[in-house]
Amino acid sequence: MYYDKIDYSIVRLAWKQLSKHITLPYVIHIVGTNGKGTTGRFLASLLMQLNQKVLHYSSPHISKFNERIWIDGDDVDDDILNKAHEKLQNILEINLLEKLTYFEYTTLLGLLLSNNLDYLVLEAGLGGEFDATNVVNNNLSIITTIGLDHQNFLGDTIELISATKMRSCDDKFIISNQVFNEVYKVKNTVLKTKKEIERKTYTLTSEAKSLPIYLQNNLQTALSVLDFLGFKNFDYQLPKISGRFEYFQDNIIIDVGHNPLAANAIAKELKEIDKKFILVYNSYSDKDYHKVLTILKPFIKEVQIIECDDVRIVEKEKLIETIQTLSLETRDFDIQNVNAKNNYLIFGSFLVVENFLKRYNK
Repeated sequence: MYYDKIDYSIVRLAWKQLSKHITLPYVIHIVGTNGKGTTGRFLASLLMQLNQKVLHYSSPHISKFNERIWIDGDDVDDDILNKAHEKLQNILEINLLEKLTYFEYTTLLGLLLSNNLDYLVLEAGLGGEFDATNVVNNNLSIITTIGLDHQNFLGDTIELISATKMRSCDDKFIISNQVFNEVYKVKNTVLKTKKEIERKTYTLTSEAKSLPIYLQNNLQTALSVLDFLGFKNFDYQLPKISGRFEYFQDNIIIDVGHNPLAANAIAKELKEIDKKFILVYNSYSDKDYHKVLTILKPFIKEVQIIECDDVRIVEKEKLIETIQTLSLETRDFDIQNVNAKNNYLIFGSFLVVENFLKRYNK
């Protein structure tokens, strides 16, 4: 499931075998640190509304594996998924199947199920150049907001991370609004031989204007891609975007963000609400949870630590120590104590949101 070193040769060999059995659609590859999932879902949903057959591959999932493979408006159903498993396992040699990681295998499933569709919206995992999704040639790359994350794999500077992600671009690209100017500088070097697609600004519908600013930015990128593809002057309905500043209840906001970039985006929205929140939180050990909590501190009256059973989660004692150094109150999260008197922000990762929903829905 998890790995410390990426052996890109395995998934490349697997794709070489699989590629003989399928015909890929137009591939739109999405790389970046934040905004990949929502940009991809906006794009895939609008393509579907324009009568295109489309698969959106994303990760991770909140509640069910099927969320990772979205085809023409719905998460893939179990029957289709099981048939794809059987077909893939019949095509690939056993020595490759045994070596593939969870993400690599899932990526190959998505590629298999995209056979003969019109578009494949393919979201990268943690990387770009050596990501499993980069085994196929992409017709268009979308570069979403880039920040510091996964430094142990991608590099410890914005420049190194940007270069790793951008080197996955094969032909044309469009770049979303960036926080760090270094990203644009790297683009001018790494992508100087590629064709840049103009990112435009559109007049949004009243529904779209009600979205958080970071989601509006992702929608603008998706609309620019559609314009480039030749789809112009069309009406659209926004898809439901789960887990992105989503009002789960009137007093409960859930968001799957997990890094400082996401925390800054959330902080801008919380500033407009002008209320104090109980933060239901936990973090992976490799995330900058000190910076995340520092960014959110002005809007938080208490941090409640939700238990997450995962080897990658930070040691509880270290998290508590960090919270206390910021002079924030902390306690264990208990779903029985959630009440209408308080406002809650559920934030920290897909895993945090998943664990909260499991407790809430019991």
